[in-house]
Parts: sequence; C-alpha cells; structure tokens
Amino acid sequence: MVHHPISACRRIPNLAQIYLIGFYEEREFALYVSSISNELRIPVRYLREDKPHGSAGGLYSFRDYIMEDSPSHIVLLNCDVCSSFPLPDMLEAHKKYGGMGTLLVNKVSAESANQFGELVADPETNELLHYTEKPETFVSDLINCGVYIFTPNIFSAIEDVLKQKQDRANLRRVSSFEALQSATKALPADFVRLDQDILSPLAGKKELYTYQTLDFWEQIKTPGMSLRCSGLYLSQFRRTSPHLLASGDGKRTATIVGDVYIHPSAKVHPTSKIGPNVSISANARVGAGARLINCIILDDVEIMENAVVIHSIVGWKSSIGKWSRVQGEGDHNAKLGITILGEAVDVEDEVVVVNSIVLPNKTLNVSVQEEIIL
Repeated sequence: MVHHPISACRRIPNLAQIYLIGFYEEREFALYVSSISNELRIPVRYLREDKPHGSAGGLYSFRDYIMEDSPSHIVLLNCDVCSSFPLPDMLEAHKKYGGMGTLLVNKVSAESANQFGELVADPETNELLHYTEKPETFVSDLINCGVYIFTPNIFSAIEDVLKQKQDRANLRRVSSFEALQSATKALPADFVRLDQDILSPLAGKKELYTYQTLDFWEQIKTPGMSLRCSGLYLSQFRRTSPHLLASGDGKRTATIVGDVYIHPSAKVHPTSKIGPNVSISANARVGAGARLINCIILDDVEIMENAVVIHSIVGWKSSIGKWSRVQGEGDHNAKLGITILGEAVDVEDEVVVVNSIVLPNKTLNVSVQEEIIL
C-alpha cells in the first residue's frame, strides 16, 4: 500500500525528499525505507508521531524536517488511497492556479458520495468553493481523493488554527465547572484535522483549487479493497510497465491469464495456471497443477500441488497443502468477503477454507467457512 504512492513520487520533477509519517514503531519500516531509498535514489525517511496530532497537526509537528531543503511545494499523499497519482500534471495545474493548495478530486455515484469529503468547485476556475466531510445530506458527487499539493504557506494556516484552538482552550480554563467538563471531551489543542480545520474554512477564499482525475481511484477501507486495488495496479502496469507482467502458455512456463505479477525469485510450476489479477511475491513456490485467481501471495508462501486459491490474501511464510482450497466470494466491501491467511498459517492437505480470516501461526486440519480464527 505504501509502495505505490511512494513510487508515484519519483515522477515529480526536482523531488528532494520523501517522508513517511506514521504511528508504527520505526523498526517496522527500517528495512523498507532503506531499500526504497536505494531503489528510487531519493532520500526516504520514516517519522513517527509521538501521539495523534490529526492529519494537519502531524504535518505541522514535523515542519522543521519538511522545510529543511526549503521546498517550493509539498506533496501530501494518504497511503490508504489507490490511484494512478497524476502528480506531475497536478503540480502544473497547481502552479497555474497560484493558490496555497490543490486537491485531487474525483466524481463518484451520489449514493456513495457521503462516505467521503464532498466538495463544490467553480466549473470555470476549479476553485474550491465549499467543503464538508462525510455530510448527512447530499452536497456533491465530487469528492476529495486524499492527495494534495501545497505551498509552504500551509504551515501558517495550520499555525493560525492552532492559535485559535489554544485561545479557546485558555478561555475554557477560566470558565465555569460545566465548561471545564465539556473541554475534557474536546480534541486536544494541538490536534488539527486537514479536512474540517483547514479545507472547510479556506474554501471560497481563492486559496484552494481542485484537479480532477479521470483515472481510477479507490480508498482502501477494508482488507478486501486491497485485493481490488492490486487488480487496478496490475491493469495500470499493462499500460505503463508491461515488462513487469508475466506471460506464459503452459509449455515452458505456467499458463498466464490476464494481468499477473510474479517476483523474479518465485518458483512457479509450468503446469500451474495463474490469473487474472494475481500478485506473487518473493521466494513463493507454486506447485504442479495449482490454480490461482484474483489473489495476493506474499513472501515465502508455498502452494502445493493441485491447490486452489481464489479471492484471497495469503500471508508471509504460509503453506497451502495438496488438493486444498482457499477461497472467498470476492465481495471487497464485506467483512468476510475475501479469505485472509495471516503470517505462517498452515493449511493441511485436502482442507477447504471459505470466506474466513485466520490469524498468524495457526494450523488448519479441518475445513472452515465464514469464521474468524483467533
């Protein structure tokens, strides 16, 4: 999930630095950050928040790092977003607008719009006129995609909000006991949300503009959505990086159907049939007669002879036995719409796993359906 937005950043001209801001332990990202820095030949650094500061507050808390190279622009991407990330074109549009920030926007169905930040933009100038986060009533079918380009003035805007919040907090301290009680329920004074605290107040002030993507866009809200997004990225590779996709007719190599990625270190038997929408990671092994459809196979997985994997994510170091079947129904939004095996899960021979989530380090010797195995 993190790799695709970071890879998209390499298309930005004169890119100085990439920062990953998150709440995970630094050791979780140490190896990845090192390898992606070498691959892109751009410095990548992980910055860990000490506590939640909100989407804008988190950016502000690391402003000294971000401003180290005196950047002219700051590109902000949410990593739970799947997109073609048209960043160079968006940057050009942002420079023409001359505002403080530009949002990537997309049109969705009126029924699904209220799951996102809805906005109204001037059809001529693309200026952001109105913004509301997940409204109860329909405002617009134009939504915020969670991809932004800002000038460094964004930090002044966040600072203004922080001062206002601090002033309100100080007022509450000298107010009555009841007001003090309500203050304890309020968000911390240094918690600033990009959408409600920055975008909404600045809308209609000739500071923010929109750039509409006509390409694919999804938000990864469920594990199943990551499987759908894997398919979208594979189809993008067909257009942009066809050399990354596998091919084969079942003679010397496996039979490949549709868009399939196979890591160079993976070993796939020529009698297996793979695809469409399959991603096979490093050091995975796929045995004779295996059938894989719409799935993600992570590092060091072994899929034995005649096993079947459909609509599933198979975690690192897992193994699927001979004649076994690991399958989901393929509903990306349902809780159990796809099957997920955690790390080091062993599915023994002739076992069927359907629409289930299996936590790490489990051995399944009986068939399961629509279960979460803790």
